[in-house]
Amino acid sequence: MLEVQNLSVQYREVSALEDISFQIHSGSIVGLIGANGAGKSTLLKAMLKLITVQTGQVFYRGKPLKQQRQKVAYLPQRSQIDWDYPVTVWNVVMMSRIHHTNWWGKHSRRSQEIVQEALERVELYELRDRPIKHLSGGQQQRVFLARALAQQADVLLLDEPMAAVDKKTEALMWQIYAELKQENKTLLISCHEWGDTLDRYDQLLLLNHRLVASGTPRQVLTSKNIQSAYGGSFENMNQSDREELLFC
Repeated sequence: MLEVQNLSVQYREVSALEDISFQIHSGSIVGLIGANGAGKSTLLKAMLKLITVQTGQVFYRGKPLKQQRQKVAYLPQRSQIDWDYPVTVWNVVMMSRIHHTNWWGKHSRRSQEIVQEALERVELYELRDRPIKHLSGGQQQRVFLARALAQQADVLLLDEPMAAVDKKTEALMWQIYAELKQENKTLLISCHEWGDTLDRYDQLLLLNHRLVASGTPRQVLTSKNIQSAYGGSFENMNQSDREELLFC
C-alpha cells in the first residue's frame, strides 16, 4: 500500500497543498485530477521530496518512501524536460539503470536486455539511436515511459503522460498501464481527461489544494464535488462539457 499522511506544502507562505491524506492499494491505476493550479504536480513532487514539505509523510508498504526511492519511477511534465538536450533514445532509457552499473561505470548485459525489452514494449527499439529532439511528442512520451519500465519500479508517478500524444500512443500506454496493474504495480497519474476515459481508473483523487474527494470515478465525479474543485469554471461550462465531466 502507498500511503500519504497529512501532506502540506507552502510557497512563500501561500498554501499549495493542505493536509493531504490518502491510500492506494497495489495493483491500482489512480487518476489525480483537478483544475490547473490545483496542486497536482506539486503533490507528486512533494511525495518524492523534490520540493520542501511543511508537514506530512509518505509510506510504501509501511516504510518511508524516501528510503525506497529506487522502487519509485517518476515521469515529469513535458515542460520540465529539455527536449533539445543531445541524447539518444537508448541513453535516456539507460539512465534508469545508473544504480546497476559496475565499478567501471559500464552497464551489465542484463541492464542492456532490460532497456531493450522496455523499448520494444513501447515500440521504439528501432529508433534507439535517434536523438530525442527528433521524435514526435507521442514518441517522446513513450521514451520516458520506457525509462520508467526499465527502472523496474513498484510505484509509478506520472505527471500528465498523455499530453501531446497521438491516438496510437494513447492506446499503447493504456495497454501498458493495464499490464502493470496485472503485475501488481501502483500507478498514480496526473491527468486532464474528462468523460468516459476517467472510468478506466480504479480510483480518482480530486484535488483543489486539498483533497476534495477520493473513491471510484462515479463516487468522486458528482456535481457537488466538481463544484467544490472547479468553482466558477464549472458554472461557466456549457451543458455538453458538464455532462462529459460528470458520471452522475
